[in-house]
Amino acid sequence: MKKLLIAAVILLILGLGGYLAYDQLGGNNPIALSLVTTPPETLTGKTFRGTPVNNGLEQAFRSIESLKSLHPGSYLHTLYSVEPAGTRDTMEVFVGINLPFGAPEMEVKKFTETRYILAQVSSNKWVMPSPTTIKEKIQEYAEANKLSLSGYYIDKIVSETEVHVIAPLR
Repeated sequence: MKKLLIAAVILLILGLGGYLAYDQLGGNNPIALSLVTTPPETLTGKTFRGTPVNNGLEQAFRSIESLKSLHPGSYLHTLYSVEPAGTRDTMEVFVGINLPFGAPEMEVKKFTETRYILAQVSSNKWVMPSPTTIKEKIQEYAEANKLSLSGYYIDKIVSETEVHVIAPLR
């Protein structure tokens, strides 16, 4: 009986410690949702088509990171046209920065939508909500406010601990 009580106390302490660590890392931070009445920013970047393990994906990110370093105040954005289910599945992703004009050998993505839902997520990358959870929250917000989503999502990486998900509206 004494061993069982000691084991229960140890498990309680470990559980409480784990929860406190999760909370300190921002795991309980809410996803802040708002309606923005301006078009999404124009993006300049590259589209990658292939598998996630392909070197081309890393090269696309590196080239955009170097472009970003030349433009202070710009942020890395990703727009997945085809999301991979696994490491061997084909994906299509646009990687870019918020730059209203083109750059040599870069594509420009200009959006026609005039409003979007903005989901702001702040927490450590280890406890950040999954993309599915964020999309569900955006869809709930859209339904509650009788808004029609365009069907695609733009991830804006503000910092290692802050991501904005932009969901343009029809």
